[in-house]
Amino acid sequence: MFVSDFRKEFYEVVQSQRVLLFVASDVDALCACKILQALFQCDHVQYTLVPVSGWQELETAFLEHKEQIKLLIKQDDDLEVPAYEDIFRDEEEDEEHSRNDSDGSEPSEKRTRLEEEIVERTMRRRQRQEWEARRRDILFDYEQYEYHGTSSAMVMFELAWMLSKDLNDMLWWAIVGLTDQWVQDKITQMKYVTDVGVLQRHVSRHNHRNEDEENTLSVDCTRISFEYDLRLALYQHWSLHDSLCNTSYTAARFKLWSVHGQKRLQEFLADMGLPLKQVKQKFQAMDISLKENLREMIEESANKFGMKDMRVQTFSIHFGFKHKFLASDVVFATMSLMESPEKDGSGTDHFIQALDSLSRSNLDKLYHGLELAKKQLRATQQTIASCLCTNLVISQGPFLYCSLMEGTPDVMLFSRPASLSLLSKHLLKSFVCSTKNRRCKLLPLVMAAPLSVEHGTVTVVGIPPETDSSDRKNFFGRAFEKAAESTSSRMLHNHFDLSVIELKAEDRSKFLDALISLLS
Repeated sequence: MFVSDFRKEFYEVVQSQRVLLFVASDVDALCACKILQALFQCDHVQYTLVPVSGWQELETAFLEHKEQIKLLIKQDDDLEVPAYEDIFRDEEEDEEHSRNDSDGSEPSEKRTRLEEEIVERTMRRRQRQEWEARRRDILFDYEQYEYHGTSSAMVMFELAWMLSKDLNDMLWWAIVGLTDQWVQDKITQMKYVTDVGVLQRHVSRHNHRNEDEENTLSVDCTRISFEYDLRLALYQHWSLHDSLCNTSYTAARFKLWSVHGQKRLQEFLADMGLPLKQVKQKFQAMDISLKENLREMIEESANKFGMKDMRVQTFSIHFGFKHKFLASDVVFATMSLMESPEKDGSGTDHFIQALDSLSRSNLDKLYHGLELAKKQLRATQQTIASCLCTNLVISQGPFLYCSLMEGTPDVMLFSRPASLSLLSKHLLKSFVCSTKNRRCKLLPLVMAAPLSVEHGTVTVVGIPPETDSSDRKNFFGRAFEKAAESTSSRMLHNHFDLSVIELKAEDRSKFLDALISLLS
């Protein structure tokens, strides 16, 4: 179903009901959930929250609660493109109508009218064929590709704004939801910049204060600000050296998996005039005189080394004077908590931890998430270096293929869909920077990682080509389905992201052969 008026067609419908809230396991969904929870609390709406990581869990949870469900609101899988008959009358009805009208008419009038009807019917038949062809094209194009629209958290924040119940916390969750889409390359740069502009206006509205005493901010308040900050992961909670080495953008441009790349990094630091002692200690402990002009220094040197996009539009949040986080910091921390490989809790426990970390009252959990994120980023870059140095990325014709073997260091970190997708995207960027083969630069990537040794399954993910003009549309979902059908491969399409599947390890070779012939 399409909802044109979110307030009337969605919120006012559920406001008087007890709500069953299914939440997917991604950061944007968590942020949307936090905003909805705050709205429900304002309006005293009772709800039950059920985390679901895939279609199977969604079906199980729905069947458990279906006796109590009176109204189901969902996103429809179909475009709801109407059939021809839904809009135009059927030809048979027209013929019946014309026969009734022609009774009792003169022969010459009948003949003239019949000729006109034949011409009209022929034209209508042609229009119908064109309509059907156009409808098929629209549905095929819609179902063939997978792509992402506006952040769910942004949609929920717009709802809160329409209800005049938007708060600074809700605005921050909307910002984190949008940043999650950007960090995971789900939307284009143009879409990101446009949505940042929308949120920037709300930030100005919520965080504008005059200098008079009545409007001064308290010490422990929440302040959100718009910034052009560095494109370096977690650098304010890490050392600058570690951040440069483990950020996908800089690691790929410097080619840090090679000796030459390490030398280029040393040259980059020397060009900025930053002592190694300062660069390798925690950012918070760096000399204040260096930190004051650090952004400008890094941007200037980055331009010399061909990194034109070293600064990006983003937002930061201050909790009092002590705690400051960039939106991307929170995304990495929350994602790491949710996909944590720690075996001290279930998937639901990890979900609740990630959800709690978004509240300012649980900063200890957010800091724990930052530490997990550092481990994840280190493991990602080490795995990329290993794949490129041992030539694990190979061309299969229509796509590149890489498989992580059982026993690879940190392999279990990448058995979860979001972690493997992020690794695959970063690997493809690094491969494009390292290869001299122009054709390979334009190819998509298929990557596999062990999921369960006990069940003999692997997780497979498909990533679209890495090009400047990429519209972020992913065609692998439908391609995986057809390849599995044609070879009777045992595949499970459980994840909400259609380009991620679970596959029996025994069926991998025939599945790949079918995929190659399908995409060739």
